Amino acid sequence: MIGRLSGLYVITDSELCPGRTHAEIARAAVEGGAALVQIRDKHASDREFLEAALEIRQITEEAGVLFFVNDRLDVAAASGADGVNIGQSDLPVEVARGLLGDEVIIGVSVDSVDQAKKAQEDGADYVGFGPIFNTTTKPDSGPVSGLDALRKVCHEVSIPVVAIGGISIANIGSVAANGAACAAVVSAVVCAEDMVKATSDLVREFRKFIGW
Repeated sequence: MIGRLSGLYVITDSELCPGRTHAEIARAAVEGGAALVQIRDKHASDREFLEAALEIRQITEEAGVLFFVNDRLDVAAASGADGVNIGQSDLPVEVARGLLGDEVIIGVSVDSVDQAKKAQEDGADYVGFGPIFNTTTKPDSGPVSGLDALRKVCHEVSIPVVAIGGISIANIGSVAANGAACAAVVSAVVCAEDMVKATSDLVREFRKFIGW
């Protein structure tokens, strides 16, 4: 499955645009050509989060799209997710691997070359690096890393790098051109008037610059 880790990586957020559910966002992302969908929700109850995850699992499975869960190893296991993304303060990669098994893709959020190299050494399947650009979606994401740092991380590790943070139709090409295997977006899709079109536009622009 790790070989499919390339393309647009859409992260759902049911609070950014009130009235849009995780499932609706996921369905639009899949229809628009996203390669991966991750569910992220810091405020839902355990039951609500699992129910949303199960719904997205069905949507993505039918479409042959990868499905990841943010942080929650229990929900990832219970929903049959393809992968999980964990942060620096979450359980270590080796513990996550022991709980989820070898088949599940484990990604680690990093903001430096050293963290990226450590994640690779620990057995992560990919690293999520950023924020590349200014972002308001995740206020605690830290200072902007920039494209030079992204290029360096992509050079220093052999596992795929998922670029995240402030990515839009205006700059997604530069992310691809600097080596990112995936571009992760939230508001660029979630807040778009037409989520399907926004997704397809982002996919098309990203593909133009792969291997630039």
